[in-house]
Amino acid sequence: MNLGLAGKAVIVTGASRGIGLAVVQGLVREGARVAAGARAGSPELAALADQGDVMVVLGDLTTAAGCQALVDAAVARFGGVDVLVNNVGGVHPRTEGFLGVADEDWQWAIEMNLFSAVRATRAALPHLLRSAPSTIVTIASVNASLPDPDVIDYSAAKAALRSFCKSLSKEFGPRGVRVNTVSPGPVETALWLGPGGVAETVGRAQAIDPAAVRAAAVAGTPTERFTRPEEVAEVVLFLASGTAGNVTGTDVVIDGGMVTTI
Repeated sequence: MNLGLAGKAVIVTGASRGIGLAVVQGLVREGARVAAGARAGSPELAALADQGDVMVVLGDLTTAAGCQALVDAAVARFGGVDVLVNNVGGVHPRTEGFLGVADEDWQWAIEMNLFSAVRATRAALPHLLRSAPSTIVTIASVNASLPDPDVIDYSAAKAALRSFCKSLSKEFGPRGVRVNTVSPGPVETALWLGPGGVAETVGRAQAIDPAAVRAAAVAGTPTERFTRPEEVAEVVLFLASGTAGNVTGTDVVIDGGMVTTI
């Protein structure tokens, strides 16, 4: 399907790996122009910069200065912004329970999973308004509606993120900016499966094989598997496109059926 994204100026945060990288790859296939923001680069992202109209901007996207620098670079290169994809996020399993989660842990989770999107959105919105109709797509999580004590701070931050985006959709929908979220369940990324990821951290704490943690994460779900990053990316691209022209204020869950409520 041609989503009509060719030539669109798109900012993607957290673009060096995982979901963010898959989104950039999909945008390149669609012919979009991409400003890919990340704290550190990756060989895969560098290869995309060689293949398509992709500009890599390195910086700390949990800070206002880092977000502003990314937006400024995109505007200087492309002349504006049509789409913002907020993908920065992170999680540390809290294997010692709530009483082991210090204030600085809470602050880290909020900065990473909420304020990164708030700051990138604040920097990009003036340009999105000028380019309207335009779109914002933000990666949330099923933990926004499935709170988990093992990731208590992450769950709270993602719930706040989803609420933030819903509020934005109400304010800026009348001005031509659609705002939606995508909430994945477990995804085959380094956040879950890489060194120091959820499976390894929980496995070490419980003295079990990380493979058992991985299996347990999707046990009982209808599909019984992790979501692939490119599957999330396809949902993001659809929401970013004019094909979803009257979809706003919506959260799209992609979790293999993990959420069982209506």
